[in-house]
Amino acid sequence: NVLLQLLDDGRLTDGHGRTVDFRNAVVIMTSNLGSHIFREYERPEKVRPLLLQELRSTLRPEFLNRIDEVVVFAPLGRDEIARIVDIQLGHLGRRLADRRIALEVSDAAKALLGREGYDPTFGARPLKRTIQRLVQDPLALRLLEHEFAEGDTLTVDVEGDALAFRRGVTTAS
Repeated sequence: NVLLQLLDDGRLTDGHGRTVDFRNAVVIMTSNLGSHIFREYERPEKVRPLLLQELRSTLRPEFLNRIDEVVVFAPLGRDEIARIVDIQLGHLGRRLADRRIALEVSDAAKALLGREGYDPTFGARPLKRTIQRLVQDPLALRLLEHEFAEGDTLTVDVEGDALAFRRGVTTAS
């Protein structure tokens, strides 16, 4: 009902009676509704009508009638997942650089993170949590235990089925 108010009237009112104007806003909504269909059909021209049918059978007509456009995105491929891994690791690398610690991640480690963090149903959303669990959390513990310090180079690689962290010293250039 809240979305109906927003889509119909271009405004939202909160529980305290405050109203926010959305008349000049573009609202983009995302959903994984029907994501299972992508696993069943490889040809995109077959997917769209099935996804639209899934929307019609799941969402109320009064809600669907207020949506101007439905855009169907293709599932993420390996290249897109690899780029997302690089982006997320880049954020971590910049935070470490603030502490004068360099981060190097092997291609094998990036591939492992991509495999572990991608779910065909949920897309790349779990990827950030996977990097948190497999890289950031163990690294934070090691930083607290002073295993890594200012001026170090931290290398993340794969050993067996797990990630391994190695310390090296950054050389001045």
